[in-house]
Amino acid sequence: MKNLLKKIAVMALLSAVMISCSKKNDISTDPETETTQNQKVLAYIKNLGFTDAQIVDSGDNYVVDGDIVFNKKMEVPADYGKAITEQYYNGYIVTNSNNIRVKIDPSITSMTSEINSAINQWNTVPNSKIKFVITTGTVYDILIKVDNTIGGSTCGQAYLSTSNGKAGNTVWINQALIQNNSFAQRTRTITHEFGHTISFKHTNQSTTTNVPGVGGTDAQSLMNGGQCGSGATVLSAKDKQATAVLYPL
Repeated sequence: MKNLLKKIAVMALLSAVMISCSKKNDISTDPETETTQNQKVLAYIKNLGFTDAQIVDSGDNYVVDGDIVFNKKMEVPADYGKAITEQYYNGYIVTNSNNIRVKIDPSITSMTSEINSAINQWNTVPNSKIKFVITTGTVYDILIKVDNTIGGSTCGQAYLSTSNGKAGNTVWINQALIQNNSFAQRTRTITHEFGHTISFKHTNQSTTTNVPGVGGTDAQSLMNGGQCGSGATVLSAKDKQATAVLYPL
């Protein structure tokens, strides 16, 4: 009888271990783990200066301040709680800033001229090493494509640069919304979204602090948010100055 009871106890223990292991390994379907990850991402976003009112849950992503996108599965930087004292940006510089490869998705080839014009704005900033290049290959840093489901008055969306030195890897353009805008305004939308991919936040975000030596407000900044179809169409003097500070030659 004792041996039988021992066997039953061992079998029960093994069963419990197997169930425990299967739950631990199946992270993707564990609601508790998913909730914890979402909370970490939300805490990181708020640390960047965004408020609850600016954060929208959009399925797999959080969309912030209208067009800045954070994936819920993103790797949250371990040092995100440290104070950031620079304006316009999230604290993470793109490592290969002199060769940022842009892939044009077939959905947006009709706007290739606007894309090239936007790239030219960033590539010609004085005293900056920023250089976007168009690639047709399978290896790229940023994919730009159409997404007409963004909705509302949002012209486009983009991921911010990441803590591992990579550019935000996707730009979405609401082509249906901006197709009747002027060429300059369509270019403005793309230029603005590329700015997010290299770490720039919205200049008119009230909680944002200063890039060293580039303080004050800037009504002419192309990186001002909430100006779809009506904002500045060229990088302002301060936009260029901030770019040169963050990405100097």
